[in-house]
Amino acid sequence: MPRQRALVWFKRDLRIHDHAALASAQSHGDALALFVLEPEWLQSPECDARHVGFVLDCLAELRVALAGLGMPLLVRVGSAVPMLAQLHQEVRFTHLLSHEETGPAWSYQRDGQVAVWCRSNQIAWQEFTQTGVVRRLRSRAGWALRWQARMGTPLHPPPAGFITPAQPLDQPALPTLASLGLAAHGTALQAAGETAARHTIKTFLQVRGLDYRHALSSPLRAEDACSRLSPHLAFGTLSLRTVHQATEATIRETPNRALAHALRGFAGRLRWHCHFMQKLEDEPGIEFHNFARMCDGLRENDFNDEHFAAWCEGRTGYPMVDACMRALRATGWLNFRMRAMLVSFASYHLWLHWRQTGLFLARQFLDFEPGIHWSQMQMQSGTTGINTLRMYSPAKQARDHDPQGLFIRRWVPELRRVPLPYLAEPWKMDVSVQQMAGCTIGVDYPFPIVDDLQAIKAAKDRMFGLRKTAAARAEAIDIQARHGSRKSGLPPSRQRRPSTTPHAPAASITRPAPTHDPQRELFD
Repeated sequence: MPRQRALVWFKRDLRIHDHAALASAQSHGDALALFVLEPEWLQSPECDARHVGFVLDCLAELRVALAGLGMPLLVRVGSAVPMLAQLHQEVRFTHLLSHEETGPAWSYQRDGQVAVWCRSNQIAWQEFTQTGVVRRLRSRAGWALRWQARMGTPLHPPPAGFITPAQPLDQPALPTLASLGLAAHGTALQAAGETAARHTIKTFLQVRGLDYRHALSSPLRAEDACSRLSPHLAFGTLSLRTVHQATEATIRETPNRALAHALRGFAGRLRWHCHFMQKLEDEPGIEFHNFARMCDGLRENDFNDEHFAAWCEGRTGYPMVDACMRALRATGWLNFRMRAMLVSFASYHLWLHWRQTGLFLARQFLDFEPGIHWSQMQMQSGTTGINTLRMYSPAKQARDHDPQGLFIRRWVPELRRVPLPYLAEPWKMDVSVQQMAGCTIGVDYPFPIVDDLQAIKAAKDRMFGLRKTAAARAEAIDIQARHGSRKSGLPPSRQRRPSTTPHAPAASITRPAPTHDPQRELFD
């Protein structure tokens, strides 16, 4: 009988704990691991050097951890199929083991190509689940119970060890950002790797989470009180199941009732994390087109490049908007309410289409998770057809969530001497106050790019006018059936995509869908 050799293909699962593919590899004669830095990812419009740097740091730690188990980690640069073919010539693996992935279009196309290659070369490819996302889902009815069952299954411990392949393997040093033609971010971002992930969840569940519910919406307090696990979940240095089980255990066992109460709110958001990812799994085309096709043409022909540039650069003349954008660009993270405000402002005040703004934000978010990202971009832009339209007042958000002006003064230093009563709306200062504050509006800090009240009125007229039409109401019923959250409901009639069918980059793709209008349910 020919010798079995497993290849564990790491993607967004850069850990050794609770790793189903790694655990399965122990049943084979020997095993090795592979990570491919794919040009399709590196050149994609949502990829940024901060993402690549985070992955490289994760790989450095993962390579050491796997070496301790007797498993070499090969890191190659190139497209997946040529790299798999080249490695197959070198080591003749018989099994390919990996986790399922709900990613952008290029990743679905790549998976389809890998499936074809494996069949052509008699390679047994097995994909394991690692989130609550269900492939080929026909109905959202019962989805919550399936999520609970998955999250409750026992964790996979790190493997005891592997038999190292007999022949020597070329393991050059890891690529660098420079060797990949990328420039370093320049600002310290969140620490990468499984060790950092496990430390982060420990401090959150033991100490930081106590203020979670109260601090969630504050751009200052959320920086510490939110879990900060999102990049670790996005790149898989911690499994969602590990987070769920650790959270539930802390809720059960802690004598601190206030901490338990705070963590229950967090536990609910873990469910919504997968709920939004499921939307992209069910309908891949939402990366490119509106959930509600009645919204097609709503913003596409009105895109204002100057407004977009001002929004991207944090110079809209609205201090809370500008502070949030500058903070995000510098740190790679922002709490959810402020993310929602950024998208709402771009979509309603500036009337910008969510695709362009979404790609820019994807590059800024260190924790970019495609399923959550594109679902939320559309939700906050009003193009889902079923969710409440939320149009934020930047001045109100500043007064509610930065009442002392600490966040604005930190990130918009031009305004540091502006008196607090004017800080949310500095254009209301008269000339003498501007001189005293050393901030001349229109010179040191811009006038508002649009008039708040006029812009919102125009947006409401267009959005509510569209939603009142019979066609929009009829379409909303279908969207709710496919994507709305619920405990029970009729299954939608659409056929779902098989697990190896690749994404297509347009409306030709369909996928399936829990009901609730989650304003603040993005995982923080």
